[in-house]
Amino acid sequence: MPSAEGNLDWKPLSEHPELVAAPVAAAAHLVPDAKVVPIDPTLADTAAFCEAYDVAMEASANCVLVYGRRGETTTYAAVMVLATDRADVNRVVRKELGQRKMSFADQAQAQELTGMTQGGITPLGLPADWPILVDQAVVDAGPVVIGGGVRGSKILLPGADLANLPNARTLPLAIR
Repeated sequence: MPSAEGNLDWKPLSEHPELVAAPVAAAAHLVPDAKVVPIDPTLADTAAFCEAYDVAMEASANCVLVYGRRGETTTYAAVMVLATDRADVNRVVRKELGQRKMSFADQAQAQELTGMTQGGITPLGLPADWPILVDQAVVDAGPVVIGGGVRGSKILLPGADLANLPNARTLPLAIR
């Protein structure tokens, strides 16, 4: 039966920083209970990962990078929702960030700004001034699996730990 741990052999993130992107490793102290596991990078996309490793979709959280511009100022943010949901970027996220229009960061832009690989982007280790918007369902989910900053690893941590990250805000932002 699928679970948050699946059939993987999780290890403490603090003992295996080599498995994650450098910015994620530098921020690992913010989530002391986090665990990490190497995975096949070709299975990093959520549906393939969950199927291959017997991880429940409702125990997986996706990170979407968005941005809005107001005048000369661009605001980037990370949005965390369960893999079973979609973020309401055009209404809830836009309003929360005080923007007129929101866009999704493209792959090259996301990699350049975060030092992380598309398909593994995570809220851990993002630039310090970026808001992290966490859907309440992620906080309430218990243990969740998120990216490791690279396609070849995943992190398991309490969803509530994401709400405690610097610049994190918890709100209902998913379209179900």
